[in-house]
Amino acid sequence: MWRELTLGLGLFALYAVVDLLHSPAREAAAHQRGRDLLAAERAIRLPVEEWLNEWLVPHTTLRIIANYEYAITYVATALALLVWLYLRRPAVYSWARSTFVLLNLIAVGCFALWPVAPPRLLDNGVFVDTVRADGTVFSWGSPLVSQANQMAAMPSLHIAWAVWVSVVLALLSSRWWVQGLSALHVTVTLLVILATANHYWLDAVGGALLVAVAMGLMALVRDRPGHDAGPRVASADAFFLYVESPAAPQHVGGLVVMDSGVEPSAYRDRLAAALRERLADMPRFRQRLSAPSRWRHPRWVPAGDLDWDWHVPLVEAASLDALMARIQATPLPRDRPLWRAVVVTGFAPGRIAVLLQVHHVVADGLGTIAHAAFVLEPELTLPALPAPSPLRRAVGAVVGIAQLATDGPNRYRLPGAAFDGERRFATAGVPLARLKAAAREHGVRVSDVLLSVVAGSLRRACDRVDDLPPVLRTSVPLMMRGTGSAAEGNVTAAVMLDLPLGPMPEAERLAATARRTGRLRSPTRALGGRFVMAGLTAVLPPPLQAWFARTVYGERFFQAIVSNMPGPTGTYRMAGEPMREVYPVLPLAPRAPLAVGALSWDGTLFIGASAAPGLLADADRFAAAFRATLDELSPGSVDGWLHANANTSRARLSGVSKVDPNSA
Repeated sequence: MWRELTLGLGLFALYAVVDLLHSPAREAAAHQRGRDLLAAERAIRLPVEEWLNEWLVPHTTLRIIANYEYAITYVATALALLVWLYLRRPAVYSWARSTFVLLNLIAVGCFALWPVAPPRLLDNGVFVDTVRADGTVFSWGSPLVSQANQMAAMPSLHIAWAVWVSVVLALLSSRWWVQGLSALHVTVTLLVILATANHYWLDAVGGALLVAVAMGLMALVRDRPGHDAGPRVASADAFFLYVESPAAPQHVGGLVVMDSGVEPSAYRDRLAAALRERLADMPRFRQRLSAPSRWRHPRWVPAGDLDWDWHVPLVEAASLDALMARIQATPLPRDRPLWRAVVVTGFAPGRIAVLLQVHHVVADGLGTIAHAAFVLEPELTLPALPAPSPLRRAVGAVVGIAQLATDGPNRYRLPGAAFDGERRFATAGVPLARLKAAAREHGVRVSDVLLSVVAGSLRRACDRVDDLPPVLRTSVPLMMRGTGSAAEGNVTAAVMLDLPLGPMPEAERLAATARRTGRLRSPTRALGGRFVMAGLTAVLPPPLQAWFARTVYGERFFQAIVSNMPGPTGTYRMAGEPMREVYPVLPLAPRAPLAVGALSWDGTLFIGASAAPGLLADADRFAAAFRATLDELSPGSVDGWLHANANTSRARLSGVSKVDPNSA
């Protein structure tokens, strides 16, 4: 409530500030515009306000009633409706309040840029100023509010507020008496503003158009109450529809490898039954996208009966990595729900795997894990961030946008950027304790070790090492998922980070990486990126949203994606079978030929790497290089021993401890 009251007072203060723009030249211009409007009405022989004012003036009682109706009714009805909606219809209130604020902001802009004097203030001897003549309390121009801005005739806020009330009531109720009272209210308001010479009838037209413009602009951002065309795809989610191409499908996923003693077909049936049982908790799994349109926002619509043989197929593959590469290169069809849970057998005796594949429009990486959690035993609880206060979020977004503007475009290009959709995929698993030990050894964070090892591994594994640039511009998604967030939707923000890619000892590469990762620990860039993705782009029409997405996502701003996601400890089962390995699967961005996902799960860091063939002809070499690079940084290696002794010597000279216990 305090937020809403503050918003209302701020809006009123903004309106009052316009009066500070007063000057003799501004007032003269406002009077001239008023005379021009009156001349235009006379030219078409419709000076309605002259006739009505002349008729009203002799009727004293009616004139006083009209003055008070002008002063009070439009405010009382609008505020009464807002209060009632706030108390009784909170879902409708949010939309209604937003349209009300928007139409007033537009009106204030008009008053500031194009002041117009009302008919009663024109010094032409035609109109009688009934407000001043009768000393109407509370009315603009009356003694009580004589300092209020009176050069605000066009557009008429009286008509705008009355029409706004009428439109909102029409959305809430189709009863004849509600519509009748609403129409009467607008009609009386129109007659009063003209008869009291407070407005021209062209002002009334402007007020009605103002409501139409405000609601049209609001329709770009959110649906009106009662809209039954299906929920609109959020702008942060539609982003990945717009950037997708046949060469760069945008689906995320996870590869789960399990020990299994059951028949593969029996496990497939068990998994399908588990998913079918939890469909109520996964709305996007039973919806598809609306028919594509250039100018209409995509929406989620019911999909009808699911084809379970397609969504949960059983396939046999000799190589999991080869199967993953083929699946990653194949876009999901948009005429059905955008997910699959592929059960894989035949790659190893006594093992079975599940590839959960979800389009990025449905969820981000952590959201995909949240979907998988519905069929895990025991129940999996994912970590969440506390939501910052609105003030911190707003300030952080402003600072973050300024910081993002300084990042600049990507200046380099990786080999294999012009890929045609073919993929290489590899997996690796290393004990999480080894990364923590390396982080302690070098006095850095675990995330620093991961990022540095990715850069070092690429240098070791790339066949075209001489074509590698000196830095790897990396997009690092940061989790923004708060407590209570749904599994659906993309609640991450990416921060760009330049990783050193030149020839150097891995300890030196790690130190250089650690010096650059401070931006990952400051929330401002993430808040700025999130505001742009979920806020600013939401007001754009679909063609501009698509242009923005294709402009900022891909090689123009980064060359690779590296994502590090937290996971649980302990043993979990998927549809009854114990999970042994859990690898994240990330899509390649357009013309950015590398994506590496890392997921800590029960003490192991599992790596899933996707790459274009022109960058990594053999992705298994990247997996081997990852282990070798980490070995070089781990305690006990030659470089690690030299680095540790150097740190120890420096610590003895300075009298301080070598390792910050919180640095990992």
